Amino acid sequence: MEMTERFTNRLEDVIRRPLITEKATSALELNQYTFEVDHRASKPDIKAAVEHLFDVRVVGVSTMNPPRRSRRVGRFAGKRAQIKKAVVRLAEGNSIQLFPES
Repeated sequence: MEMTERFTNRLEDVIRRPLITEKATSALELNQYTFEVDHRASKPDIKAAVEHLFDVRVVGVSTMNPPRRSRRVGRFAGKRAQIKKAVVRLAEGNSIQLFPES
């Protein structure tokens, strides 16, 4: 598996957080998990990070780079941070526990 040099020793920095939206929650039934990842991460980086952190087998990774959103507070305008979404499809029988039972 080929990875970029940027994340070779820091796979934990690739995945920022899981995204919990209505669409992402419905995709859990299809064994697909949605994460916000570093915008510089490539698909092999994301696959290696998910397999390393959650001890699962990844079948496929789909990524999307939505455009940056403008944000305005009073007369001050700016841009929000650049995000990249990754939809990770796991092999049959693997799962990630996003909601821990209390």
